[in-house]
Amino acid sequence: MTQFVVVLDLDGVTDKSALMDRCADALGLPDYFGRNWDALADSLTDLPAPPGDGGLQIVVRNWRPYALARPQEWEIAQDVFAQAVGQVPALSVLLALGGSS
Repeated sequence: MTQFVVVLDLDGVTDKSALMDRCADALGLPDYFGRNWDALADSLTDLPAPPGDGGLQIVVRNWRPYALARPQEWEIAQDVFAQAVGQVPALSVLLALGGSS
């Protein structure tokens, strides 16, 4: 079983707008992505199946500065990720503990 891994690097992200831009880039979301919480939730549950049968892992790096700067936004982001994982069994979102800037 091989999992497809996407790195979502939040280095330098200081607000929701930058978070949404980074998600759009890392996940290859379409230009019409709405850049709001509902659009992110919909996009996470509608991601195309990766090659193979192992599912998709999204590894979130350098998230701590954003979490400290915008704790309420970060809490919402975590909820959005958790709900998507709950709806899509082949999806995992992992928070990297090292490598924070």
